[in-house]
Amino acid sequence: MTDEAHRADDAGEAWPSEPSVADEADEPVLPPAVDLPPALAVPFLLGGEIEIVGRLVQASNTTLLVAVHDNVPGRGATVAAAVYKPIRGERPLWDFPDGTLAHREVAAFVVSRASGWDVVPPTVFREDAPVGPGMIQLWVEVRDDVDVVERIRAADPRLRRIAAFDAVVNNADRKAGHLLPMPGGHVHGVDHGVCFSLDPKLRTVLWGWMGRRLRSAELDVLRHLRQELDGPLDVALGRLLAPEEVAATAARIDGLLEGGRFPRPLPDWPAVPWPWY
Repeated sequence: MTDEAHRADDAGEAWPSEPSVADEADEPVLPPAVDLPPALAVPFLLGGEIEIVGRLVQASNTTLLVAVHDNVPGRGATVAAAVYKPIRGERPLWDFPDGTLAHREVAAFVVSRASGWDVVPPTVFREDAPVGPGMIQLWVEVRDDVDVVERIRAADPRLRRIAAFDAVVNNADRKAGHLLPMPGGHVHGVDHGVCFSLDPKLRTVLWGWMGRRLRSAELDVLRHLRQELDGPLDVALGRLLAPEEVAATAARIDGLLEGGRFPRPLPDWPAVPWPWY
């Protein structure tokens, strides 16, 4: 029995018995990936009815595939796939407070949206989700004919903005498998539960730009984020993170603006996550 199932039993409740997405014999009916811009996706994810379809068993924390049902302005009745990570399925970590990973996932989307880099798919926090409060993230269509590892090795320019984003949010776990190439060339990043630590923890496969100067457009985004952290972004992150974590985010941006370069690996912290994919 998994750790998550043990915790569910201890709480006197069982996890849903829907088929695992990884078990092809069960042949769950998978909802479609629907391309919705954040302006439509956020209210859709916040207000839609959530139906559990299956469980992504390869994930380290409880991760459920769900179908979200609701009306979308201009599109009518819509069913879209999403990922649901309930707080009660989070494994305790030695270096992050318990029960905070879902909030960090949402905070990463908030920063991504404010930056305009569009790294994180639309993500919201739902108190009324089927097996308890947690984050809901829109499932995005991914190209399966793209060699992500080769793009990393080649320091593909499409990954550069993700490297800058990770430096801002202090991503401690940027694996290759967290990079999702989409039709049209855009690349999303997912799995941001271990971001926003107070301690420097940048651990990533995206070191292709280490030490290089930030471009003027990248510096403009950082200045914009820093300005927003004195206003609406500070308020939005304050609902999701501890005050000192919001302050640390501002300090990281200040450091990037002052140095004007992508960070280098830390001497006393692993540079690359393991497993790296």
